[in-house]
Amino acid sequence: MMRKPRLSWILVAFLLAGLLAAPVSALAEKPVKMGFVYIMSGPFSTYGQFAKQGAQLAIDEINAQGGILGRQVEAYFEDSTGKADVAVRAIRKLVYQNGVDVLIGLDSSGVAKTVVPTIPEMKTPLIITHAATPDVTGSLCNKYTFRISVNINQNIKAAALLAAESQAQTWSTIGPDYAFGHQSWEYFKKYLKEKKPDAVFLPDDKVAFAPIKTTDFSAYITKLMESKPDGVLVSLWGGNLIDFVRQADAMGFFQSGTQVLMTLGAATEVLYALGDKMPEGIWVGTRYWFLGNDTPQNVAFRKAYQKRFGQFPSYNAQGAYAAVLTYKAAAEKAKSTDKEAIAAALAGLTVTLPVGTITLRPEDHQALTDAFWGRTAADSAYPIRILKPFKVFPAQDVTPPADTTGCNLR
Repeated sequence: MMRKPRLSWILVAFLLAGLLAAPVSALAEKPVKMGFVYIMSGPFSTYGQFAKQGAQLAIDEINAQGGILGRQVEAYFEDSTGKADVAVRAIRKLVYQNGVDVLIGLDSSGVAKTVVPTIPEMKTPLIITHAATPDVTGSLCNKYTFRISVNINQNIKAAALLAAESQAQTWSTIGPDYAFGHQSWEYFKKYLKEKKPDAVFLPDDKVAFAPIKTTDFSAYITKLMESKPDGVLVSLWGGNLIDFVRQADAMGFFQSGTQVLMTLGAATEVLYALGDKMPEGIWVGTRYWFLGNDTPQNVAFRKAYQKRFGQFPSYNAQGAYAAVLTYKAAAEKAKSTDKEAIAAALAGLTVTLPVGTITLRPEDHQALTDAFWGRTAADSAYPIRILKPFKVFPAQDVTPPADTTGCNLR
């Protein structure tokens, strides 16, 4: 006669069945982890704060709609402090300690040039939303690095097209004394010379590149005014640009008749800080303008951001928001959050964002996205200077061919 199994063996069987089923259940409930690295402290910290707000808004909206592939999204934020070594440590922490599925951010071109070569060892997709050096989608490109915002080439080509239409003949510059400032000037000279061969550019000893820690720009402003150029390209940004504008205005720089082009003057972080101290009639660039289009995506984003945070979104807020949506689109395309699958899905991905519809070019992972410039103007309906007129430079008109970037990932 067969004996009945003991109760203990029945319990063991149930426990084993539970253990075998646990991984499937855990995978369904495991959150998608996103790691963000921006400047969160110091004179450029508003860029990081706006980015954090944009990311939080996107994540909250996605989680309310069921998450990504049925999984909720968690965010981890790290402060790069604008320093390359700090940013690399932050990236490693996010990947190895926090186990993030994707990396998003980077403000400084100098920081990006150090971070990007480390990304392949971590085998984690990086979506750059701000840093503009062409090198990260050029000579330093790799299969895991993508940029959804305009780079220096695209923004400066637009600036050169504006400069070519002006009466200015002799040009100078003031910018930060690192990759972003120097590359902005080099590309401006290249593109303006192509459009206006008789343009003149002041020699190196007449132009101004200020260390990023500079707060007193009076000597640089004096140098510019004494050289009497017809036009000045200003590639300062963040706290540097705010200090420069206030001091230059007090010194009469903007009343001298010089044509001024500020490559990032339409960042709302800058416009809010300056208020009515931002001169009118200055051409300023931006990677996104909250009034740039009336698509359903942009209107919804603008309204949701303003309602929640009490301000109009900056390009860094839109960049972080857009990066989260871009990752979601890649995951849905790949039907997976596997890092290799995401990297493959991002290459060639077309996605509609508040800024417009972009395509991540498969050859170099640079976004084909429009560039935006406009003239500063006062409008009683807004607490900041707005852009009027406003010009959109189509991506195909300002983006160099992929075979000229120094990168070929096909």
